[in-house]
Amino acid sequence: MNRSSVKEFILEGLTDRTGLYIPLFIIFLPVYITTILGNIGIISLINVDRHLQKPMYFFLSNLSFVDLTYSSSVTPKMLQDLLSESRTISFIGCVLQMFTFVSFATVECFLLGIMAYDRYVAICRPLLYGVIMSNLLCLRLVVSAYLGGLLNAMVEASLISHLNFCKSHVISHFFCDMPPLFKLSCSDITMNIVTVFIVGGLITGSCLIIILVSYMNIVLAILRIRSTQGRYKAFSTCTSHMTAVTIFYGTVVFMYFRPSSSYALQQDKVASVFYSILIPMLNPFIYSLRNTEVKEAAKRLVKK
Repeated sequence: MNRSSVKEFILEGLTDRTGLYIPLFIIFLPVYITTILGNIGIISLINVDRHLQKPMYFFLSNLSFVDLTYSSSVTPKMLQDLLSESRTISFIGCVLQMFTFVSFATVECFLLGIMAYDRYVAICRPLLYGVIMSNLLCLRLVVSAYLGGLLNAMVEASLISHLNFCKSHVISHFFCDMPPLFKLSCSDITMNIVTVFIVGGLITGSCLIIILVSYMNIVLAILRIRSTQGRYKAFSTCTSHMTAVTIFYGTVVFMYFRPSSSYALQQDKVASVFYSILIPMLNPFIYSLRNTEVKEAAKRLVKK
């Protein structure tokens, strides 16, 4: 079976135990609905409240859009497959799903790095914050993040589309991701693996360096603040972002930056559920429950 003869794949799904399909559907449907409502809520709140018209929340609204989009590229199909006897996806549909997911997941990496730099400027250069983080710079940073995600996805999708698939057409996953597709190929996947490590490593590594350097300077700046209240206020503006960074990068590194020989099907599925379905749901709560300004904006909206 070569690539040209592969018209569709079969997604194995979360489990091969049919008795769990309905319970899993009952669990993940509310999760996806919460993801939609939570992220749309954050976007709407930031757009209607004038107190949130700041660079930090401009980036947060884009993060919510990205979470909503890449979750929607995976979750609806997974929910459909839990209720369907036929869990097929066309070859083109598979590549498009992977393209969308990789593109927006990459944008999230960039946005988290940009948000760390924004916090660095706000805490370490407060008097110059309005000058440095101008509307034009914020727009350029966000556009660059989207272009970077698009470029990375184009490279990965192009490499996948040229593979030959002769081993099987059953994908041992609940969506079209790179590692399970590599396993089905009878082509030489060395170039694909090297590309994932180099391109993914450059993107993840550069963003992590920005985040680490930013927070090293933030910590030093906070330690120089004499009042305990001042330290707490400065630190509290960063806790939600640090939580989101830890969760997202932890799962991404576990999933993609380890030897292919160490891939374990069930572990990979659990990790994939976490970063593709649960993180997009958790981020709105992380940024709303741990952010005083967002909570105050929500209260003002409820009063109105």
